[in-house]
Amino acid sequence: MNFEVKESEVVAILGPSGSGKSTLLSLLALLDSPDSGNLSFDGNDATNWDENRRTLYRGENIGIIFQQFHLVPYLTALENVTLPLVINSSLKESEIHQRAEELLQSVRLGDRMSHKPSQLSGGECQRVAFARSLIHRPKILLADEPSGNLDQGTSSTVMDLFFDLVRKTKTTTLLVTHDPQLAEFCDRKLTLSRGQLCSSN
Repeated sequence: MNFEVKESEVVAILGPSGSGKSTLLSLLALLDSPDSGNLSFDGNDATNWDENRRTLYRGENIGIIFQQFHLVPYLTALENVTLPLVINSSLKESEIHQRAEELLQSVRLGDRMSHKPSQLSGGECQRVAFARSLIHRPKILLADEPSGNLDQGTSSTVMDLFFDLVRKTKTTTLLVTHDPQLAEFCDRKLTLSRGQLCSSN
């Protein structure tokens, strides 16, 4: 496959189960290496980067949202959001907390910052995950079925906030989804089938 995503573009990737959507995101997240071909970010060929360089680039430039939330259970919502910068940042603690608080306010969790994941609903946990994925202001956001664990009503509310947030921050976004209605909110739709990405517009 050969495709390019423009800066600030929000792109949906559709396709049946087993078509390779999650594998594609793992490649783009530098979690896996391609068997052949090249993978480039901002004109830099990342195909043969070693693990340290991959980890560093991912920590600074790539945000990831998982279907399963992957929040740390013993940390509060605020602490979960700050975690990427606590691990990998030279920012002052006060600035990290300010960023986290602003993001949690933007996903309407200003009154839930001190709550742990067990005290939050599924929709609230996913909103915490959204905020965490953007705390380091990534160039690219990869979202793998972010509404997959949510009921239809909750999904609609949460994904409205998701699209508001990525457009407000102008974050280049690749959204893997089975939901054609979600894909309609994106700038462009691509369908993955038999190893090829084809435009759905």
